[in-house]
Amino acid sequence: MIRVMEILKSFIDAFFEFKAYIMLPFFIIIIGLIIRMPLGRLLKAALQLGTGFAGVFIVFSFFVDNIRPAVEQIIRVRGLDFPVLDVGWPPLAAITWSSPLAPLSIPFIILINIIMIALKTTRTIYIDIWNYWHLALIGALLFAVSHNYFIAFAAITLITIYTIKTADWTAPYVFRESGLEGVTISPVSVVGLLPFAELMDSLYDRIPYVKKWNFNPHTGDSRLNQFADPMVIGFFMGILLGIGAGYSVKTFLELGIHIAAVMYLLPKCGELIGEGISPISNSMKERIQNWFPGRSGLNVAVDTGILMNNKSVIVSGLILMPIALGIALILPGNRTLPLGDLPNLLSVISVTVLISRGNVIRSVFTGIPVVVTFLLISSSMAELFTNLSQGTGMDMGQGQLITAFTDGGNHIRFYLYHLFQGNVIALASIPFIGLLLYLSHRRYKKNLKAEGL
Repeated sequence: MIRVMEILKSFIDAFFEFKAYIMLPFFIIIIGLIIRMPLGRLLKAALQLGTGFAGVFIVFSFFVDNIRPAVEQIIRVRGLDFPVLDVGWPPLAAITWSSPLAPLSIPFIILINIIMIALKTTRTIYIDIWNYWHLALIGALLFAVSHNYFIAFAAITLITIYTIKTADWTAPYVFRESGLEGVTISPVSVVGLLPFAELMDSLYDRIPYVKKWNFNPHTGDSRLNQFADPMVIGFFMGILLGIGAGYSVKTFLELGIHIAAVMYLLPKCGELIGEGISPISNSMKERIQNWFPGRSGLNVAVDTGILMNNKSVIVSGLILMPIALGIALILPGNRTLPLGDLPNLLSVISVTVLISRGNVIRSVFTGIPVVVTFLLISSSMAELFTNLSQGTGMDMGQGQLITAFTDGGNHIRFYLYHLFQGNVIALASIPFIGLLLYLSHRRYKKNLKAEGL
């Protein structure tokens, strides 16, 4: 048994050495062959999907390479002291896949999804294996502190079911705002915010004057439309960031153009991903519906790259970035400045934008408390992340604490971490969370009827 576990772990380690834009098309081709999709159409769709995601990775890497020095320069120029370094998601993924639970996590999550489809408790086919680490991480964290397999897998079960259900509830919004039928969003860091975002959107509808505020650059339904192009906003963001860092005129103009280029290219990558995923999702749904008679309206869960062609998503994320930096500077209890995970706000805010019908004002207002809690949670988890990362062999430097602004500040994972340790506040919150989920389920039923799904 131990030998089998070692072989599985070696396979997983080798598998996850590949980038997402290699792994996902490879997995898609295997599924496409199983469901007997025409080979030529399958290969073209997989290539479009891989190329689109590769473009997103390349553009994001270029984005980080440009804004990281500026943020670091702001810290030096202002004499700021943040003892916890935001290094982004890689150490968290390393913690997950170095855990003893790793060999069983992938088949366990797939099994949960298959059971839910068979029992008709979900419409979501959760094929985004690259993002399985988001679900398995809570198990790795709890196992590290409890050494209890039952607790670890119970937590993985809960976060998987929660993620798949919120992915279900997200599908009508994706269809309404993007026109993509049979597609939904996969990461728990994104769909996990859906109940809160829906609650906030309902609240805005009940506030006089505020309910009429609208800024939607995607549809052009705004008086500010001439300023709504993500490329224009990206340029000015780069200028302001460069000035704050004390850059020369030449350097901050270059930074403005670089960020403008990123904001222009991201939608193009999103369009390519959408073109690739549509024929695959349609063929997959048809085949699975044949395997499970009576099952209809199935959705394929994929990463947020398909939403990067929505101008409102990009503008909302861009606006939240400097806001996040400003909040970090003044927030009591915060110990980190968003850096490695800062661009991830583009992804995290995406479903919130869909819920608000592309209204950037509502999306940013909703994003502010999310940013505040990201900062506080990621700061509080820094010691645990640092210790576990060192256990994987990662060298953080003497006494350096690390975290991840968005992935390390994830609310669902933080809640389950404390719930399974018997935290009184977490236990007392169960009725409130249950109410939020019930309200989201009711809204989902209404959305299905409204969109004819």
